[in-house]
Amino acid sequence: MFLFKKVVASWLLPLPLCLGLLFIGLGLLWFTRRQRSGKILVSAGAGLLLILSYSAVPDMALRPLELKYPPVADLDAGSGGELKGGRFLGAGSYIVVLGGGISSDATLPVTSQIGSESLSRLLEGVRLYRAEPGRKLILSGGPVFSPISESQVMSRVALIMGVNPRDILQESVSRDTEEEARLLKPMVGRERFFLVTSAAHMPRAMALFRRQGLEPVAAPVGLPAQQTAPWSPGDFFPSSHSLQLTEIALHEYLGLAWAWLRGVI
Repeated sequence: MFLFKKVVASWLLPLPLCLGLLFIGLGLLWFTRRQRSGKILVSAGAGLLLILSYSAVPDMALRPLELKYPPVADLDAGSGGELKGGRFLGAGSYIVVLGGGISSDATLPVTSQIGSESLSRLLEGVRLYRAEPGRKLILSGGPVFSPISESQVMSRVALIMGVNPRDILQESVSRDTEEEARLLKPMVGRERFFLVTSAAHMPRAMALFRRQGLEPVAAPVGLPAQQTAPWSPGDFFPSSHSLQLTEIALHEYLGLAWAWLRGVI
């Protein structure tokens, strides 16, 4: 089921979907007499690829996901878990950091093996760890199509950042967020804890963890759809970056739909 989900989801992402329409349409144009159908499919593939490559599309799609949970502000020293701005956290002992991708190339230094998403999440976890002494870092993520787990790579980078090895715990089996929520439940128990993941991924992660009866406190990182300026000249041109953000948004909506259909959120 895991592999089936990955394969189907990959075909529904913007670039494979649009290229699939284009190639099917070209096949009809070149090798059959169904010229009208071929023209429709080629036009649909090219038009969809163009539309999804404009920044307005991922901006509108990602904002509802990213803005659902605000980022964690700086912690007041000695505040007993109170955030600047008045949001109470409670006295949780754990900071859970979900993996976001690694490279399994052992010839690379460990700082190059960790993916940008995983690094961003780990940095936030370490920030929260240093702000409140006594908490433990739980690094989560198993070996997904890789001989080494995400948690192992993140753990090695955390040590480079100066985290005490006695304060690092690993969950090195899970392949997706649903499995992470289930496998982390015995580790965190009924305590409240920081849950660190990407802002776009946070709504799905929070829903899955809460379904397990857990008490996560959202600590989102990375807000790529938020812009400091209302517009820029680049907004009038399609770009690979915008297409990548569209892919992130679609991946999350597909994940939410799949989890809802299976009754796990």
